[in-house]
Amino acid sequence: MKSNFFRCVLLACAILTIQSCKKDDPTPDPPKKTAEEIATEALTGSGSQTWGIDGGGSVERDGKVVTDVYAGFELVMKSGSAKTYTSKNNNDLFDTSGSWSFEGTNFDKFMLSGTKPAAGREISFTQNNNNLTLTFTIPLPGARVNGVMAVAGSYTFNLLKK
Repeated sequence: MKSNFFRCVLLACAILTIQSCKKDDPTPDPPKKTAEEIATEALTGSGSQTWGIDGGGSVERDGKVVTDVYAGFELVMKSGSAKTYTSKNNNDLFDTSGSWSFEGTNFDKFMLSGTKPAAGREISFTQNNNNLTLTFTIPLPGARVNGVMAVAGSYTFNLLKK
């Protein structure tokens, strides 16, 4: 009887020792996002984001408000394996669709594909909450870019999240 009691106590001590040595694995921190992932989310949200001027956005060319020329302008930015965009009410400044890519390693500029004046230009962007500001320049000389009439100047699009 003493032998069985001694064995039970020994077994209980062994179990307690093993349990006390077992450490709970802390929940790992989610992986840190890269600068490119952060910039992509700023433009595309969780995969697709529509930006527009309706409801308080604006467009300026060389410091002069030209919002009325782009009434109803919308730019839809999509991420994924192929980064694509669509635009509407763009007054032939942007293509209606194409792809986009970051320029440089700071991920604060992108370029749009296409043949319209805004295509192939570095477009700087800043995103703050529900606002996206795009700035780019269509340079002189000449009023044609890729055979399309263009208005040379420095543009600022202040867009709102839709």
